[in-house]
Amino acid sequence: MTLSCIQQPHQHLQANLEDGVLTLAINRSEAKNALYGELYLWIAKALDEADTNKDVRVVILRGAEQDFTAGNDMKDFMGFMQKPHEGKAGDQPPFVLLKAAARFSKPLIIAVKGVAIGIGVTILLHADIVFADNTALFQIPFVSLGLSPEGAASRLLVKQAGYQKAAELLFTAKKFDAATAVKANLVNDVVEDPYATAQQTAQHLAALPLASLKQSKALMKKDLAEIIACIDEEAEIFMQRVRSPEMMEAVQAFMQKRKPDFSQFNS
Repeated sequence: MTLSCIQQPHQHLQANLEDGVLTLAINRSEAKNALYGELYLWIAKALDEADTNKDVRVVILRGAEQDFTAGNDMKDFMGFMQKPHEGKAGDQPPFVLLKAAARFSKPLIIAVKGVAIGIGVTILLHADIVFADNTALFQIPFVSLGLSPEGAASRLLVKQAGYQKAAELLFTAKKFDAATAVKANLVNDVVEDPYATAQQTAQHLAALPLASLKQSKALMKKDLAEIIACIDEEAEIFMQRVRSPEMMEAVQAFMQKRKPDFSQFNS
């Protein structure tokens, strides 16, 4: 079975399979690897295919160059806001990717350099191992945009970071460094070269019995159905917030290059 991400490569996603390790590298450096509808779905498809492909034993997700991802492409998001939405919110491209990462039954390693914003952080909650370097800068900006958490972050971030740290990162929406990400259990370790460390770790795992790795992961993720349900629940709330006046103010402020003023909504 040939992986479509290799057979028909996408212009913004590099894919390389070597010795059981599939490396997916987001390649849109001019936009700090910001994601858009088609790219979300392409990465999700690559993960789904890798999950059933016998030649893939481990997946690495990373940026091609100096950033992981700046999150949702703002121009794409504004176009998305103007379209009527039908069906389940959880079927929208960002949530399709998050659910593909959550369901992935083999080891998933993420390597972070540069920015990891929005979904660039929430997808870390679905990785098995995460490495970052000292250039990494994280942010969960949803509250500052008038939005709400995605990707089961309201559940998993509390579980991994503890309630107070999760509240701090979600409520303040401030940027934080790799050392903070380690303390919040979003990152395993800060290393000099996360791409090389991810590759070495993946090669080590690829040499181990895949059945044992998958069974171990399944045992540790017995609550997978609940996590998928949480992603869908958060997606419904998120999509309601997309139409909120606070979100409209945040978008207008972005377009006008000014600080948003939410005071009119807080009385």
